[in-house]
Amino acid sequence: MLKKLDLLILKAFIGPFVATFFITLFVLVMQFFWKYIDDLVGKGLDLFSILKLTSFVTVTAIPLALPLAVLLSSIMTFGNLGESFELVAIKSAGIPLLRFMRPLIAVSAVICVVAFLISNYVIPVANLKFTTMLYDIRVAKPAFDLKEGIFYDKLPGYAIKVGRKDAETNMIYDVIIYEGQTALQDNFIAAEKGKMALSPDKKFLEFNLENGWRYQEKGPYNSKETDYYRLGFKQYKKSFDLSSFDVLKTPDSAFKGGYRMMNVDQLSKAADSLKRITREELSNRMSREVSSYFKSGKMLDSGWVRADPIPVIPDSARSYEDIIPDSVFNTSFTRATEKINLMKSSLEIIAADQKMKQKDLRQSLIEWHRKFSLSFACLVLFMIGAPLGSIIRKGGLGMPLVIAVIFFLIFHLLNMFGEKFAQNGSVTPLTGMWLSTFILVPVGFFLVYKAMNDSQLFNNEFYYRFFRKLRKKLPMGA
Repeated sequence: MLKKLDLLILKAFIGPFVATFFITLFVLVMQFFWKYIDDLVGKGLDLFSILKLTSFVTVTAIPLALPLAVLLSSIMTFGNLGESFELVAIKSAGIPLLRFMRPLIAVSAVICVVAFLISNYVIPVANLKFTTMLYDIRVAKPAFDLKEGIFYDKLPGYAIKVGRKDAETNMIYDVIIYEGQTALQDNFIAAEKGKMALSPDKKFLEFNLENGWRYQEKGPYNSKETDYYRLGFKQYKKSFDLSSFDVLKTPDSAFKGGYRMMNVDQLSKAADSLKRITREELSNRMSREVSSYFKSGKMLDSGWVRADPIPVIPDSARSYEDIIPDSVFNTSFTRATEKINLMKSSLEIIAADQKMKQKDLRQSLIEWHRKFSLSFACLVLFMIGAPLGSIIRKGGLGMPLVIAVIFFLIFHLLNMFGEKFAQNGSVTPLTGMWLSTFILVPVGFFLVYKAMNDSQLFNNEFYYRFFRKLRKKLPMGA
């Protein structure tokens, strides 16, 4: 049952948590645009497409935004209460820190569950949509941008140059249009002026040209027997198909095999399948591709028993050269060398294939552990943030923000290092993806212990007095 003390701490926590969560989410989304700005600019994306892409990015950033929001808001909450001496009053009433933290521990556990559900059921779909849409945007051509005095060659089969443009009336002057539809033949249009406009359905670009000439060569392009035409005109309409500038609509199924597009059950099945396939395929390929080079192995009878006595090789025979007759030595050596090289190539191919499958297996296990480790990080960072706030006793966005950023950077770097180590096989996926948790949990317990004993860990006066006493104990002149 909630008591007034629980309601007090919950009200103090909810406001900073909501604010820091959306601020963190905004920063992470902006980080995406800074990273992919070159792929997005100049593609003629409409507002709906940009908002759609942003929504996918926002959802994928939630698992990383929640731990940082919990860390920062917990430091701010306990820092504000400590700065206003409410923590002192609560401790004076005989209420321990852990009792005071209990409602927020429950809230952090709920946030962990919510983070896992989002990572398991929402993030895979958002990653699939985001990856597909980003691919379509990347392969799309830049939007049509006709500049004065420069040939524009992004339209398939055409090169267009205008001498001058009037942005207000859409009039163009000194127009030259080269047609590259037929190889090695000169077909082009030159006009004094014209007007440029989009068709009503925005699928065609229309040039209504005035006072010009059309030059065209007809006939086989590899022959001199061609006809050359020159046509003068007062009015001429030329349309260009803009369908090549449209963003493609790649089906989502093209990327559904990615590990970031799977939930926990799918990743478990993928890992089990990779383990079974790797084990069975290695045995089959070794038997099929390597054992075939050993003739004796194929001729071995199931009822074969070793002959007794075993033939004794003379002491004088120290190598195969002493056993093989000279007449067939060169032939035998050449054939043996060829078979060894073939067998070596087969083994290298099998090893490379097994290495790739092992890498895929590690990647699937990494993604499986990521969904749990990032969710549990909310509770871990709360166990760091709450005692830190009660120790530093500073509210607002000053000192709490600095300390939160430092600890989050440590958490994020440990995650990155652990993932890299797991990807290259230096450590297991379990160790790599839980590395930050293994290191930060003891730190959290240490800070809780210090906070329960009113530690002066971040008190400048404490360190000043400590070093002053130390200086007095040192011998003079030391």
